[in-house]
Amino acid sequence: MSKAAEPRRLPEWLKVKLPAGPNYERLKEVSARRGLATVCEEARCPNIAECWGGGTATFMVMGDSCTRGCRFCSVQSEARPPLPSPDEPSKLAQTLAEMDLEYVVLTTVCRDDLPDQGAAHLAKCIETVKRTCPTMRVEILGQDFRGDMALVDVILDAKPDVFAHNVECVERLTESVRDAKAGYRQSLDVLAHAKKRGFWTKTSLMLGLGETEEELITAFDDLRAASCDILTLGQYLRPTGAGRNLPVARFVPPEEFDRLGELARAKGFLYVASGPFVRSSYRAAELFMKGRLENTHAA
Repeated sequence: MSKAAEPRRLPEWLKVKLPAGPNYERLKEVSARRGLATVCEEARCPNIAECWGGGTATFMVMGDSCTRGCRFCSVQSEARPPLPSPDEPSKLAQTLAEMDLEYVVLTTVCRDDLPDQGAAHLAKCIETVKRTCPTMRVEILGQDFRGDMALVDVILDAKPDVFAHNVECVERLTESVRDAKAGYRQSLDVLAHAKKRGFWTKTSLMLGLGETEEELITAFDDLRAASCDILTLGQYLRPTGAGRNLPVARFVPPEEFDRLGELARAKGFLYVASGPFVRSSYRAAELFMKGRLENTHAA
């Protein structure tokens, strides 16, 4: 990875207006009253107003402490976090019903301390949401379960509409960016397994960590070999100014994102979202999947 100092100032293309709008304010009030914070708020996502205004949101389940310590992530790390709340699936479903969303992404911390790594709890969250909100589309942004496909199957058996799992970065940088329990090939295997089960699959790559264009193209090829359907490309931004989080090696300009997006589309992905503000949960990609799901259902 590059040893260059982190750029001191954000470029103009990474400056956004504060979120606002009636639907944004409504969803913020509901989430606060229900005591169920969204990843959109916790991560200070720049797309929050666009997504909330269009009826999509992302929630993290199984608590706010992770048993892993990936160097790109702001979630606190803990060897043995508190057990997941048995009330969480019903509380989540009730909150989403009140929010009246069209598309929800459920993401999760890793729980390597639990015998099933939290698979049964996540499956119950998916099942409860789909039963309570039958018209809502549910995407699970899942962990890798350390490559245990039997646990991945527990999630898939709950029948999410989309299965997402992020490879996060190119293969060369995986060891320095992600926790040692994760793995680039392990993530590809998880995506390939979900696709073989017949699910729509989605992943994300962060840019600006020191990768080369050649490495990105190799990653595109690897993902297509795993039959991944949807790819999002976005700028890595350091969550904190110190601690374990990696510095930004480079701010990738919008025109380069556009060009890389075209290179990825040429590889055969069904949909690619590429831009500085694009995140793994991004409304444009979610709207595309929603349309695909509705067309499949109608057929």
